[in-house]
Amino acid sequence: MDEFDWSILSVPTPRAVVRGQLEFSWWELGQRLETVTQDEFTWEPAPGALSVRRRGESTAPRTFGVGEWVVEWPASGDDSPGPRTIAWLVAHLTEVLTERYDWTFGDHAARRESLTYSGEVGPAVDGLTRVVDRWREGIASMSDDDIFTVGFSRATEIDQQAPFAHLVVHINRELIHHGSEIFTLTDLYRVRGGSHV
Repeated sequence: MDEFDWSILSVPTPRAVVRGQLEFSWWELGQRLETVTQDEFTWEPAPGALSVRRRGESTAPRTFGVGEWVVEWPASGDDSPGPRTIAWLVAHLTEVLTERYDWTFGDHAARRESLTYSGEVGPAVDGLTRVVDRWREGIASMSDDDIFTVGFSRATEIDQQAPFAHLVVHINRELIHHGSEIFTLTDLYRVRGGSHV
């Protein structure tokens, strides 16, 4: 994991502010993900926790993804997802960042249903790292004016109607929120030795 560039915190522009938050949030989460074992990755903090499972092995009401692995999902989008594994959280961050990257800087085609996921910690963390790196590079290449362009991203109806800075901050919140969950799950797993809470 590269070191965090503290100098960005002295740059007085809106783009530097959102970049500083993005870079620091990923720097912290990336370091933790480097230490996650396969057992931690798939550990269920409660029976029936949503996870990433081999196709045909899931009993969740809905799944998505192509290939060998599927991501489990509640019965409807309005349902609280309930307990989730680190594998699920990494997959969720991967699909959120992949969609937003593609519909901002890419081909405008990627959707969570069309993506390939992994239930193995190495490939899953590598996949998330790649898309976070692309997102970071995209944000870094923008001008200060671009950051306020309405409709710069086309991923969702909200993205199309909002200044791009709002999407950058939203993605930062996703990294912070789900990163905090990953930290909590690894802490619980390590303190309790992998048993259910």
